[in-house]
Amino acid sequence: MTKDVIALTPTMPDTWALLAGLYAAGPEAGVTAGSQGAVLRLCAPDGRTLVSVEAPLLVQVPGEAERLLGQDVPVPFWWTEARASGAVPEAERLAGSVCGRLALLLGGSTWPEPAAGTEVVDVSAAAAPDDGQPVVDVLTDSTSVVLADRPVLALTTWLSEVLRGTSESGRALQIVTPPHVRLSAPARATLLQVPNRWVVQDPAQGYYDGLSGAVLRWRDGTFAPALGADGTASVAEAFGRTSPAGDRQLVVAFRTTLPAHQDAVLGEALETAWRALTGSAPAGWGTAEPVNLPWSPRRLTELARDRAPEPTHLLVTGHPDRPALAWIRVTRTTAGIEQDVTLTLGYGEGEEPPLEAIGLLAETLVVEHGLTTMLTSVRRASRDLTTAPVLQAPSVPVAFTLGARDVRGIGLTHARRPPVGVRPVVLGPASEPALHYPLGDGSDTGALVELHRLATHLRAGVPGAGTDA
Repeated sequence: MTKDVIALTPTMPDTWALLAGLYAAGPEAGVTAGSQGAVLRLCAPDGRTLVSVEAPLLVQVPGEAERLLGQDVPVPFWWTEARASGAVPEAERLAGSVCGRLALLLGGSTWPEPAAGTEVVDVSAAAAPDDGQPVVDVLTDSTSVVLADRPVLALTTWLSEVLRGTSESGRALQIVTPPHVRLSAPARATLLQVPNRWVVQDPAQGYYDGLSGAVLRWRDGTFAPALGADGTASVAEAFGRTSPAGDRQLVVAFRTTLPAHQDAVLGEALETAWRALTGSAPAGWGTAEPVNLPWSPRRLTELARDRAPEPTHLLVTGHPDRPALAWIRVTRTTAGIEQDVTLTLGYGEGEEPPLEAIGLLAETLVVEHGLTTMLTSVRRASRDLTTAPVLQAPSVPVAFTLGARDVRGIGLTHARRPPVGVRPVVLGPASEPALHYPLGDGSDTGALVELHRLATHLRAGVPGAGTDA
């Protein structure tokens, strides 16, 4: 099923190197550019896309090739990815030859290594579906289907482009993988969004949804749950084949609001959280995977400013010795510049998440970074932050923090007297207090009930009740 081939080279593929790779299709093929030049497409003589080649990406963040491909590649290196159309048997060989030629000319390696070659592939009789999008394998009126087989399915530039194309055309994106494929955290978040779906091949039951476990059938041009006589969906046996593991993840999801002025610097709240929980700053940031740029709040801010007033979505990663990954959504609102951040850190057997640092982190974010809300939780999940197509344990709340603005709106008296077993800790100045609610150590699922009761109580607060003691 492998349709993706990647060249990992120490030198940038210049125009001549790319031409040498593209000539793997011989003189019959055509070359077109799309998406503002970010993707080159090798086409059959009739103009239909056989292989798309992404613009080379300079990766300066250590550990990204190991995280996504299982290969240790020293930085900096250039990542050039080619994807073949699943509708044409010759296309996979063509993608391998494009990347193999780049690696031969520039040094480096390819992934997967057996797919690389240098031969000319005859495309004179090839035909591929003309869908006007980046290469997909099946296109119907309702769905774009992509076949993928790589260690970690990541939110690459190519996948982001496919998502945009399917959304603009009103279609769902369904990615079909073998059962050994895992999702990166950003890819998982994307495929959780309706109507997208992760479709996993299962020798016993055909196909199932890798995130819900529902058995799937191909019907009317899409994969949909196979309903029983009673109208309910069944869950694949493979989805429940999971054993208890000692790995855990610490998830810190928070929102900050900054005044909308020229001196605002984005990413500093995330860096504060990163340092508090890992002892160091993030390693890199980018707009897709692999994360390629060295960490720089200044450059991150410049990109978000250039894209305003449109929202900006960013990924941030840590150093290889402590798996950590975050995604940020920056938006302009009437309140100012809002940053929605989800930071996830991985811990293995015998490693303890630094829960003792959460209270102090909450206070720092309140006092220095305009914290609005923060939810901290722990879940039983892989240390490497990937998701396998098996049942995942729910996140168990550790603490919830409510910023001063929302405390003021709810009323301090109401907010500080919730119907839960603990009392909140007051953070920040007495004139504008925030509240931090400890809920447990992440081991007792009863904290889920406590969080629900707390949320219900806070929603019932009287708006504008003031900050009376």
